[in-house]
Amino acid sequence: MQNITPCLWFDSNAEEAVNFYTSIFKNSKIGKISRYGKEGYEIHGKPEGSVLTIKFELNGQTFTALNGGPVFKFNEAISFQVSCESQQEVDYYWGKLSEGGDEKAQRCGWLKDKYGVSWQIIPTVLGEMLQGNNSKKSESVMKALLQMRKLDIKTLKQAYERG
Repeated sequence: MQNITPCLWFDSNAEEAVNFYTSIFKNSKIGKISRYGKEGYEIHGKPEGSVLTIKFELNGQTFTALNGGPVFKFNEAISFQVSCESQQEVDYYWGKLSEGGDEKAQRCGWLKDKYGVSWQIIPTVLGEMLQGNNSKKSESVMKALLQMRKLDIKTLKQAYERG
């Protein structure tokens, strides 16, 4: 049982974002939705009945989305890593999550989606190449990685073999 749940603070588009994310990740579902009531309107300013929070899952990971207003914005200090077994998976998640996002924030496998949330689309083989005992091979991979936006497994493997 998961006992730590990330809470994502949106201005007022949590429901739209949750629908977007659950459309991308195949093993996903939307859970309970809570709504603003009359109480606290002078503080939150949200219309009665509008979405307060939504529980949702992406690949078995539980999240909460909150419509909290424009007080806070996402930044790269927090990101979500998506481990991919193949280039096809890397391409799929990169394409879907980067759609409408900040192209300037795309580097070294990182991207920022249209809601400002940061994601790392990482092939699982990368960890094996960077954590190996051969520092020359690891350095060669890191040099190649630093030149990329979306990670390319074939190019990373070629860099590893050259190292």
